[in-house]
Parts: sequence; C-alpha cells; structure tokens
Amino acid sequence: MKNKYLQIRISERRLNKLRLYSVWKDKTMTQILEDFIDSLPTPGIDKNSDTPNPR
Repeated sequence: MKNKYLQIRISERRLNKLRLYSVWKDKTMTQILEDFIDSLPTPGIDKNSDTPNPR
C-alpha cells in the first residue's frame, strides 16, 4: 500500500488534545487518526444516487 499525505488545519487546542491522547494511548497521532477513520461506517452505494463514487 502506498501511503498518501493529508494536510489539515486544526486549532491548537485540538492538536494538543490529540497529542495528549496519543501519549496516553502510547500510539502515534497517525495511528489514532487511522483507528478513528477505520471505525467509521462504510456508506452503501445507491445505484440511483447522483453522488459520485469516491476514489
């Protein structure tokens, strides 16, 4: 799997919260965010929908 980069703007308060949480869980911030993303439900694809399929 080829890794991609994601750059986001986030408040200093949220960044510090993420840092503290990652230390508490003994994980990297990337691991915390990946775990969260993996926990999100995968939306079903409606064949009649006009919403484009994400790639």
